[in-house]
Amino acid sequence: MAKRSLKASPSGIEKAKNAFKRAGWTQEFLAEQVGITTRQSIWKFFSGKSVERNIFIEICFQMNLDWQEIADLPKDPEVKISQPNQNQKLDIESLVQKLRSHCYDKIADQCSTLRLLDVAQPLQLNDIYVNVNILEVLSNQQWLQVSDFNNFNPEKFNRLGLTQYQQRIAGLQAITNSTKVMVFGKPGAGKTTFLQKIALLCNQGEFEANQVPIFLRLRNLAADLDLVKSANLLDYLYQEISSSNIERSELETLLQHGRVLLLLDGLDEVPTKESDEVLQQIRQFCNQYYKNKFIISCRIAARQYQFEGFSDIEIADFDFSQIQAFAKKWFVAVCKNIELGLAKASQFLEKIELPQNLQIKELATTPLLLNLTCSVFQVKADFPARRSDLYKQGLDLLLTRWDESRGIKRDEIYHHLSLLQKIKLLSKIAAITFEQHDYFIEQSTLEEHIANYLKSIFINNLDEDELQLNSAAVLKSIEVQHGLLVERSKGIYSFSHLTFQEYLTARNIVANLEPKILSQNLNKLVNHITEPRWREVFLLTAGLLGNADQLLQLMKQKLDQMLAQDEQLQQFLTWLNQKCESLKVNYQPAAIRAFYMRLALAQNSHTPPNFNLAIALDLSLAGNLTPELKLDLALDRVLRLSLSLPEHPTIDRVLDLGFALPIQADIQSKTVRSPLQEALQNLKIQLTQLDGSENLASWWQANSSTWTEELRTAMIRHRNIGQNWNFTLQQQQTLQQYYQANQFLLECLNSNCQVSPNLPREIQQTLLLPISETSPDSHNLSSVTMLRASPGNKFIGR
Repeated sequence: MAKRSLKASPSGIEKAKNAFKRAGWTQEFLAEQVGITTRQSIWKFFSGKSVERNIFIEICFQMNLDWQEIADLPKDPEVKISQPNQNQKLDIESLVQKLRSHCYDKIADQCSTLRLLDVAQPLQLNDIYVNVNILEVLSNQQWLQVSDFNNFNPEKFNRLGLTQYQQRIAGLQAITNSTKVMVFGKPGAGKTTFLQKIALLCNQGEFEANQVPIFLRLRNLAADLDLVKSANLLDYLYQEISSSNIERSELETLLQHGRVLLLLDGLDEVPTKESDEVLQQIRQFCNQYYKNKFIISCRIAARQYQFEGFSDIEIADFDFSQIQAFAKKWFVAVCKNIELGLAKASQFLEKIELPQNLQIKELATTPLLLNLTCSVFQVKADFPARRSDLYKQGLDLLLTRWDESRGIKRDEIYHHLSLLQKIKLLSKIAAITFEQHDYFIEQSTLEEHIANYLKSIFINNLDEDELQLNSAAVLKSIEVQHGLLVERSKGIYSFSHLTFQEYLTARNIVANLEPKILSQNLNKLVNHITEPRWREVFLLTAGLLGNADQLLQLMKQKLDQMLAQDEQLQQFLTWLNQKCESLKVNYQPAAIRAFYMRLALAQNSHTPPNFNLAIALDLSLAGNLTPELKLDLALDRVLRLSLSLPEHPTIDRVLDLGFALPIQADIQSKTVRSPLQEALQNLKIQLTQLDGSENLASWWQANSSTWTEELRTAMIRHRNIGQNWNFTLQQQQTLQQYYQANQFLLECLNSNCQVSPNLPREIQQTLLLPISETSPDSHNLSSVTMLRASPGNKFIGR
């Protein structure tokens, strides 16, 4: 048996002193690196006195020395290191198989099942497991500044995680070529499941088949070490696999020959009071039995736990292919029926892909939250009508339920804050940073926000130094325990999901129900009505309010005031209303006004010709329009074609104008030509009566302006459309914002928020009207169909 202590030889001491001098360390610093509390053992080491074997080896390791070259090893044959002979090799292989066979049932019991939140029965891991992807560069190891993230635009950016642009590799590939690996990840990223899968694969001979897998939960190790002070990691391992068939010496033999795959799960779950002991035990064990393969999992925010020689990797968020695979497996496993499960999964994936569910899809990139969305969908085959209900559950899951479900008692560094105070703190941070366009926040700024909140609830109880320390501790606790704030690069944070920042911002708006303060918050919110990035905050605020009347009325008032001071825009709205009143169609008046506003905006655009404003009516809907609307749509199309022709068009493009003229679409009598038909026929003749393409092209170059003005005159005279409003660029942009904000108001109105019965009709009947007509009593509609916002046709509906 190996000696329990070692001492350095004279030549070893000389080598060690030279290495120590080159490093420029102090004995106190080396003691800290080794994991011991005093420098007494360091002094003994350099003095050639006996030092505990594990500490001796660790000292050499820290100075990058081979301990066998430094130690004064006995010369007797018993301790000579010799190469194993063939019989020894056979004995080792036999011992490996013996222990693999012995540990098989233990690993299967520990790792083959999985308990998911809100699922009554444990599931087979292989039935639910999805292969993970790995980032070889940890996100919080990048040296970036806030300015490096300035390209982030929530209106255009793909919200599904920032790590999607990093190189990803398969999970097994990432751990195959390294003998020591730290697996990091956010809360709920699947770290434990990944280690369980590795243990099962090894158990079944599909990965490292010549190793003996041992799976340990480090929180259990910490508890046992606390009870038995003299125990060490080797004792604990032996206890885990011990029986009458296994000798401790056999385990040590395998460890000495590097034939163990040791999986240590949940380093971040070790309580603070036991962490130093556990860390030292792991360091010494890994150094002494360095030939083995070690994989340790830990939350990314707890990355201060580091071990020499380990490669750091991070579990990446799910991409959509992984979301699809997980959903199919989840519903099949929970439904216990392949056909039924796949059908439910198909519904789930179809709905999560809808544009209105983009925020839910964003949450689903985290496996823990994906399980939550599947559970919620399972009940009614749909997501909650109010998304705020789902986000509240997600927040509760990360704040409390996830750790509680696994019996983890974390050290509450900010135990003096109640759960409600933590939520209020996060809401304050979200609201302040979102208002300031801060999606990526410097650590110092976050700590300042935290300090301000702590001051507000612990008045005069904290001095400035204590406040600074507490703020840093609170930030780290939020990151480690809940994963709601994530370090994207060194010292740069963001919320783990933009969805949570939006939800918490909305929650901060409605948190105080005192009428005066709530009114101030809502008035402040409606100032952002034309900003697309606030869309989700408006929807969530409407859903969180017990009654959303005040918010919707404030939004409507804000919209009415947007154009109130511009006389030309008021004239334009008056024309819209007159045009609407002149038609006898079975559509809601506001829908008709929206239809003609879209046409006018397209006609008067200041944007480049090839820029799609997304305001021209989807022609696939034309079959649902009345003859009058079809005619006006066709005329508008011809006018836009004419205006967009280049100075030297091809003959085909000129002739297209003639074919596009809606001569047969006039709604007047077909036996007698109407004035509009006569005008359109004359315009067509002008394009077709000339012989030869060269003559027609030359004619168009000379007469295009006159021809276009004749068309516009006919449209204005006979259909009251096609006017050239000569909007300035500023007016054009204001109208575009106004139009989109009206659509947004309807989206809020139809978001299943709580409103008074008569409010939808009062708002809808006054949409897109001039300021003089916005009184709810100005129009009396006997039959109103709720306006429905749908892609491509936000207002039209019978």
